[in-house]
Amino acid sequence: MNESKLVDSMLDLGEILFTSGAEVNRIEDTLMRVGEAYGFLRVDVLTITASILLTVHAPSGAIITQTRRIRKMEINMEKVSQANALSRYICTHKPELEYVQQQLQQIREISHYSETVMLLAYICVAASFTVFFGGGILDAFISGCSAVIVRILIRIGNRIKMNPIFQNMMCSAAAGLIVVALHKIGFSIDADSIVIGNVMLLIPGLALTSSLRDIIGGDMITGLLVMTEAILKAVAIAIGFTVLLIGG
Repeated sequence: MNESKLVDSMLDLGEILFTSGAEVNRIEDTLMRVGEAYGFLRVDVLTITASILLTVHAPSGAIITQTRRIRKMEINMEKVSQANALSRYICTHKPELEYVQQQLQQIREISHYSETVMLLAYICVAASFTVFFGGGILDAFISGCSAVIVRILIRIGNRIKMNPIFQNMMCSAAAGLIVVALHKIGFSIDADSIVIGNVMLLIPGLALTSSLRDIIGGDMITGLLVMTEAILKAVAIAIGFTVLLIGG
């Protein structure tokens, strides 16, 4: 078996896990187990927010090091589940490299929810939280409409590869602008509940939870980097809403 290609496939597996939302400890443990299953004498993995560094000591005596740059994160728990299942199969059956590559390609092709489903989810989440925090039916309706605009802006930001921090600021400002405009027109609305409903769409809860999990697991560097990014996103959300609400 080609050792360099095997290391490359291991990085493919790690990249799928990382970009789909898996924690650092899971990624490193998975790659170490896969490497040991294929007979590597030693497997060293370092995963941070921007890259995965993998070094293996092959039975032939070769020491192979490869790095994979991580540029984009798209949370997809189905990919994480399938990648975990593949890693367990690899450790148990040690399949040929061609089979592993085919399975990795199939995992890559797993699609996200359709845009219609995502829009409905955004509307339901925003409207539900608005009602939960004391808003009425009109407030929930306005919050749902704002959520559609937020989702559209997120899609646009993803297409043009906008910085996530500025993207959050833009989305929160747009939602705040709707609240201010309706208040100026004379609508009797609960601005706070509408704002909270839309804030819940943008809060980086998964990133913050993952960072704490990484810190507890001993991966301090990655945990602190992810936590810093999550805090900056939260600050950007606050700035976007605050500037519009104060200005209004």
